[in-house]
Amino acid sequence: MSKVQRVIIVHGYEAAPDAHWFPWLEGALQAEGIGVTVVPLPAPDAPEAAAWESAVGVALGVPDMKTVIVAHSLGAVTALRVLAALPEPWELGVLVLVAGFNRPLEALPELDGFLATDVDVERVSRSIGKRAVIRSDADPFVPPAASDELAKRLDAQLQVQPGAGHFMAKDGVTSLPAVLDLLWSH
Repeated sequence: MSKVQRVIIVHGYEAAPDAHWFPWLEGALQAEGIGVTVVPLPAPDAPEAAAWESAVGVALGVPDMKTVIVAHSLGAVTALRVLAALPEPWELGVLVLVAGFNRPLEALPELDGFLATDVDVERVSRSIGKRAVIRSDADPFVPPAASDELAKRLDAQLQVQPGAGHFMAKDGVTSLPAVLDLLWSH
């Protein structure tokens, strides 16, 4: 636990820092004395890749092995792009992607422009100590194959949370202990 000093939480499309399970995670980490930044992304209902990447990049600064990124949904793509753009060498302790994906989604064609550019995920993964992807078996937006493919490309641990939908409050997900378990076992 003492290895983690700083956690950056990146929300997704149509979300906010106070949505879903983010406040719960922020509170749990702060209770352990860990610095937490929940990045407020500009225009979450009409996301622009450059603006989101800028916001995350500013919050992240220079990561190290005591830094963790936890990103949800479209925030996962954003976090990966920010990491890919960092000047080498860099390192990150832990990356946890919840309902992560890295390609256009049939259910959300309005995001195709945001997702038009792929990320060199394999290169990024080499600078990250621990990588994990958490997905549901019942996500209405991100097909399991999209998260599975990202986990494989990242050489990440894959966890499946049965019935968690898209990990949103309306799916009943207002806490996500699996994320803490990953951090504490880091």
